[in-house]
Amino acid sequence: MKQMNVKKKELLGLLLLLSVMWGSCARSNAPLDADEALDYCAHQVDRALEALQPRDYTMMPRNILAGDTQEGWNCREAIPQEWCSGFWPGVLWMAYDHTGDEALRTEAERYTASLEYMASRPAYDHDLGFIIINSFLKGYELTGDAHYREVALRAADTLATLCNPTVGTMLSWPRHVGDYGGHNTIMDNMINLELLFWAAENGGGNHLRDLAVAHAETTMQHHFRPDGSCYHVAVYDTLTGDFIKGVTHQGYSDESMWSRGQAWAIYGYTMVYRFTRDERFLTHARKVTDCYLQRLAATSDDNIPLWDMDDPRGTAAPKDASAAAIVASALIELAGYVEEADAQRYRTHAEQMLADLSTPHYQCGESSVAFLRHATGHHPAGSEIDASIIYADYYYIEALLRMKKLQK
Repeated sequence: MKQMNVKKKELLGLLLLLSVMWGSCARSNAPLDADEALDYCAHQVDRALEALQPRDYTMMPRNILAGDTQEGWNCREAIPQEWCSGFWPGVLWMAYDHTGDEALRTEAERYTASLEYMASRPAYDHDLGFIIINSFLKGYELTGDAHYREVALRAADTLATLCNPTVGTMLSWPRHVGDYGGHNTIMDNMINLELLFWAAENGGGNHLRDLAVAHAETTMQHHFRPDGSCYHVAVYDTLTGDFIKGVTHQGYSDESMWSRGQAWAIYGYTMVYRFTRDERFLTHARKVTDCYLQRLAATSDDNIPLWDMDDPRGTAAPKDASAAAIVASALIELAGYVEEADAQRYRTHAEQMLADLSTPHYQCGESSVAFLRHATGHHPAGSEIDASIIYADYYYIEALLRMKKLQK
């Protein structure tokens, strides 16, 4: 891999050493240097690639659990059931974007290629969107490779088969229809609409945009409480389309605010406004954002949320660094769509979140090859609690790249 100059590497090594020594400090009082944080990410990616030997491009980094003693990632096979398969290729594409290192591009291409078969097989669930957006779309944005465009268009058509026009949303988990007693749509699904919107603008047909808009409208109507907080899962009658109930799957309770679910809502509606310029979606993005920021200030001792803001343990409950990274990335984009006073407020919040994530308390440093620790995956199932998780790293580096553009 292309190496940083010696002085920068020496400074980075010192910062990584300090990260081990200062592990108890969470809130940052120092301004964020996005470029420095991105150099840290690039260094960690180099370390991760060195640890992934022998290289198997069908095995994707997923997590490093609390208590693990190895520095490298626990990997999972890139199959349709593994929803996180696209995040590692996306991390590599973004590390390449930052460094210009052609060796990173080669690795990104190889990991991305292993996901192509999913574009044409029947959709396992909504996560096909995550898998393709983070790999093929990232690659297309950076290279203009026509083959990446073609794969993404095929995947959009496949993803669209999950849409139920009677309900107005995509069926998120076909395997759970019986468990929930109807058509289920989860808040995470908002992110996958990007593939449909993008495809409609790149030769895939306007019907894909119509499906995405309908999903966003229906979700906006039924998935949210009056204060702007969201349910994780909305259940609909498959035949009539009637809304049945809102429940949780990964939150503390049906009526609690699961932090990452709220983060998906913020990111999702900001993205929908990007494609539609429909003021309804911008207004809603701001409402769900302000709800999150108010609850964050009331429940957390820094700018990183509890895994669920209604966990009765309060600040003794696990945090979720992934939710903070998702929100930070979304806020930087949202700031570009609102008047200056609110834009500055959103940018400030994003910078504070990233500054906290960039402290030794949240960065892994030399202890492992991941960027971040203290993320929470599926708390009710006891899965990936207080861990390093690949999607936390993905949204962290994405947010830093967005912030870097603002700091130029």
